[in-house]
Amino acid sequence: MKRYNVAVVGASGAVGEEIFRVLEEQNFPVGELLPLASANSAGMEIEFKGETYKIEELTETVFEGRDIDIAFFSAGGSVSAHFAKYAVEAGAVVIDNTSHFRMDPDVPLVVPEVNPEDIELWEQTGIIANPNCSTIQMVHALKPLDDLYGIRRVDVSTYQATSGAGKKGMEELVMQMKDFFAFKLDESEVNAFPHQIALNVIPQIDKPQPNGYTREEMKMVNETNKIMHTDIAVSATCVRVPVLRSHSEAITITFREGVDVSVEEARAALEAFENVKVIDDLEKGEYPMPIIATDTDYTYVGRIRKDIFDENILHLWCVADQVRVGAATNAVRIAQKWIKLQESY
Repeated sequence: MKRYNVAVVGASGAVGEEIFRVLEEQNFPVGELLPLASANSAGMEIEFKGETYKIEELTETVFEGRDIDIAFFSAGGSVSAHFAKYAVEAGAVVIDNTSHFRMDPDVPLVVPEVNPEDIELWEQTGIIANPNCSTIQMVHALKPLDDLYGIRRVDVSTYQATSGAGKKGMEELVMQMKDFFAFKLDESEVNAFPHQIALNVIPQIDKPQPNGYTREEMKMVNETNKIMHTDIAVSATCVRVPVLRSHSEAITITFREGVDVSVEEARAALEAFENVKVIDDLEKGEYPMPIIATDTDYTYVGRIRKDIFDENILHLWCVADQVRVGAATNAVRIAQKWIKLQESY
């Protein structure tokens, strides 16, 4: 089996660490491994397949002469904006986990189960963009239903875990809970989020936009249609909740007029879709939850039901580990598809 030299930018971050785990679990054909991060993290060590690697500083010249085939970027949009071109110039395909390139018309935005054919467009820029975590799990649920009935509109409310803000988000929740039990929550620091996250929900993720939505919400609107090559009307409300890991979504789907929507058919289509698992027995208390999805590579769907007023509408509940399914695993799946494409030439 041919092996591929891999670089991971943001090697010390939550997504970078998860990429190493997924690469190892998937037995990805890694040849040389180059972990990269900022000067602050340079010199730290990571473990991969029983070997220890030192993290090197990301610089404009670090890719030169390294023969890197695949470079995963997960260190923030400004880092990708500045450094991705140097990896491409050195001959690597960049799989970018940030928002920087997602809506660039020349950069494919890929969820491999939904639009794998778009990977072929990578040569235009040398870059493939990884979508927003909330978008990825949602389109996993939407794609089989769109194929089945044709979707006209989607309304979604998200319940997003603190790990969506990285390690600092998880640490802030844990510290605030510790302070709560020590009766000093009023002294607890608030840095990662606009407000206290412990024992609270915050109906704002990312910066406000002129239209009254947030940037996170508009990512879901715009990315969904780019990935699915549709013009579905999407409206999102994104909420941060005091959960460590795995995002949840309540999704309302309006189908084309005149379609005979069946819960049984919808459930069967979801069950048959790649990397989707249906857990849906309300009587037994069985439905997707973050504690089920965490540390897995599946998008879980349940609570599938028809609207009680409109026969053309379905409601469902969707949960996935956003560090894996919504970032690291999707990125590795893109790389796997890219490899198959290269080896088919």
